[in-house]
Amino acid sequence: MLFSLLTMILRPVLRKGGLRLVSPNGTVVAFGDASETSPRVRIVDHASIRRLCRNPALALGELFVEGRLLLEQGSIYDLLSIISENLASNRPALLQLIEPVSLALQKLQTRSNTILRAKRNVAHHYDLDDRLYSLFLDADKQYSCAYFDGSACTIDEAQLAKKRHIAAKLLLRPGNRVLDIGSGWGGLALYLAECCSADVTGITLSEPQLASSKLRARERGLDTATHFLLEDYRKVRGSFDRIVSVGMFEHVGRKHFGPFFESISRLLADDGVMLLHTIGRSNGPSPTDPWIEKYIFPGGYLPALSEMLPCIENAGLIVTDVEILRLHYAETLRLWRTRFLSRRPEAMKLYGEQFCRMWEYYLAAAECGFRYGGLVVFQVQLAKRQNVVPLTRDYIAAYEASLRERERQLAFPTSSAAE
Repeated sequence: MLFSLLTMILRPVLRKGGLRLVSPNGTVVAFGDASETSPRVRIVDHASIRRLCRNPALALGELFVEGRLLLEQGSIYDLLSIISENLASNRPALLQLIEPVSLALQKLQTRSNTILRAKRNVAHHYDLDDRLYSLFLDADKQYSCAYFDGSACTIDEAQLAKKRHIAAKLLLRPGNRVLDIGSGWGGLALYLAECCSADVTGITLSEPQLASSKLRARERGLDTATHFLLEDYRKVRGSFDRIVSVGMFEHVGRKHFGPFFESISRLLADDGVMLLHTIGRSNGPSPTDPWIEKYIFPGGYLPALSEMLPCIENAGLIVTDVEILRLHYAETLRLWRTRFLSRRPEAMKLYGEQFCRMWEYYLAAAECGFRYGGLVVFQVQLAKRQNVVPLTRDYIAAYEASLRERERQLAFPTSSAAE
């Protein structure tokens, strides 16, 4: 009975591609143009079907991680891509009615992202064993969207291109005081100090990342040009010529958009430039995926431009440029997922089988979100004055060209291996 109900729910949705679903009793139901080569998914018990019917967005990931939803043919990415592609072109009317209600309820239930809670949320994800991240990130440990500019073929090259692109938009001059909010393992701060002769202060809430950043700065002789601190952006004082934030705004929380941009306005010099690089939504405000929020990024929220812009304006800041990176993160996640799966036995030794399934699901679901679900990356350039940025965008390419030459002089390493 429950399995029949589930197939009735799925039938009008799954029209593109093919999928075979196997009941706990062994009944096989085909969807779309399913064939013997299509993904084949077995649900192991009726309790799992009940969970799927009640809350599919949460239960699908949980059941896969628990081993109660088995991919007998194909991968979890194959399953998620079929579901995501179909939902992108054929969103059920019921889901369209439910989503605004879910968003409203989520906003009401969301707790304030206090400084203590923000630190706990960061620790949940970023304080994992560094060896895990080394399995799939580039050599510089850039844990954010890479930039595939046409010349970048590997993840290392694309991440270097990302840093170059951001530096160009910051219009850095030697000696500029830079604040890097959410500095991670320090790669961007070190790049700005080494290639742009900037004086960079990087702040993070992750103690392991802080220690790694300081060590890397000492090893590269940049410990006088970079200053890494365990600090929340709300507590920073001073004035900075440039501010950059990459992959951190997603953790601020909807209730704190206003205070975030007010902090930027307070910290940015009158002739300063800020570059915000954040995941966002191209299709308007939507609730956070419940599985991602529960298991991967607690307290996270992906903004729409319509939510960010009023807060930017109210803080007295001017939007001087917006670039939307559409499929760049999908490609980044594809490479991360491929690299992670190729070194899965090493991840198993660190955290075990369930953790590996959880991260495979996370990387696959995130990639599908960028390919089909309206997720993009916004690069928003901000200033306090209209005239601090050139009138046209030609300066970006020119600045990038000069940075390529500087990288060549410094013999910056890039991976040339096929990915």
